[in-house]
Amino acid sequence: MMDVVRRDVRSLFLERQECDAGTVQQLRLALTQNPEQYRQLRDTVTTMQQKLAQASGVAAKRWHLKIGIASYFLGRTRDAAEHLRQADGALANFYLAKALISLEEWDEALKALERAEREGYTASQVQLLRAEVFRKQGRLDQTREILGKLRDLSTHSGEYHYQLGKLDLEEGERDKAAEHFERAVELDPNHAAAWFELGLLNDLAGNDEEAIHCLERCITQPPVHVGALYNLGVLYEDHNQYDRAIECYERLVRAFPTDERPRLFLRDALASRDQVVLLEETKPVPDKLQQVLDTPVTEFELSVRVRNCLERMNIKTLGDLTRVTEEQLLASKNFGETSLKELRAIMESRGLRIGQALEEGARFDPRLRQAPPPPQPVLSEQEQMLLRKPISELNFSVRPRKAMAKLGIQTVGDLINYTADQLLEVKNFGVTSLNEVRTKLAELGLKLRGD
Repeated sequence: MMDVVRRDVRSLFLERQECDAGTVQQLRLALTQNPEQYRQLRDTVTTMQQKLAQASGVAAKRWHLKIGIASYFLGRTRDAAEHLRQADGALANFYLAKALISLEEWDEALKALERAEREGYTASQVQLLRAEVFRKQGRLDQTREILGKLRDLSTHSGEYHYQLGKLDLEEGERDKAAEHFERAVELDPNHAAAWFELGLLNDLAGNDEEAIHCLERCITQPPVHVGALYNLGVLYEDHNQYDRAIECYERLVRAFPTDERPRLFLRDALASRDQVVLLEETKPVPDKLQQVLDTPVTEFELSVRVRNCLERMNIKTLGDLTRVTEEQLLASKNFGETSLKELRAIMESRGLRIGQALEEGARFDPRLRQAPPPPQPVLSEQEQMLLRKPISELNFSVRPRKAMAKLGIQTVGDLINYTADQLLEVKNFGVTSLNEVRTKLAELGLKLRGD
């Protein structure tokens, strides 16, 4: 069976004259069943490019279509768009629109959709993609209008529910969005984009295991979602699954050989894995205090509200509770004084206090380095507002966001009181995360302490 799949990937483009919707369906199936066929497809594209160089007229347009479709599924979006522009037909224009959407060329994407619809591509699929363009342009009323006219698709179209879910996210309705994404994968278990969104939502909620499951489902579908590989790699690192993280980043390096970002992620993961190996080899016998700090919070009978709060804040041990403040806990949704008293009692039973590490610093936990008190220059009102700006508004990626949560960094003012070295001491915060922090601060005209 594997030989048949391998032969079909090549024969789809080289032994068949036509390239149509059936070709796309068979290609998607072959790549899903055997990811090794990506290499076969890359080789096939090289062969098709050689044939294109010798072709003209109708034959050349056919090769442009085939190379465009193959390039799209390889994740070579710009190459796909260049070839599909030189092809004819409904299929070419529909996939040209998909490529142009990825490249954020909205107006050209809409024109390609008009041509696809005029030339006979399935009207409902064109309309759903048009709704996506409108949504990304901020034309939410028109998006809602299109989806309203397509409500008959709700019984059988995963793409319809995916588009509704994305619209709900734009309008701040996260719970409703999650319901639509879940319905999307129920109707279409291979809907990569819906799996990706579910992965992000679970990650934000602190449901790491479910987030990993969703992102793993996402990356089995071609074309592989780049964001899913990055987010999945970071989650693997958070759970010390460094070999899996490295595999994600290596796939990104192969896909983007001239891009430095995946190489930075890969270097960080390799360094973290080597560090873990070294620590395991030289690991001392833990003292009694450290054993208490490492006690999982799941060992205690917690109320639903407390358990949900700790999951959202990624608090897994009693030691984590010594590195957050009571104010941070009280700021969590549905967490009040009753819940706080419950946690205080648990900590007191083990001789600890909430926020103790933040109060005592290195005397309590040598791994923790407290931020120095903020400087006290005379600041304008505008400067004060900038320093009070919440970190959440800077839209950091997963790794720096989690590191800042561990350090209790809530505002821009908190962040700039840390040095680069102090941030790099946090688990899974590497050079890539540091560069991201510096870039975000530079956009505000600020720097880390000591930079």
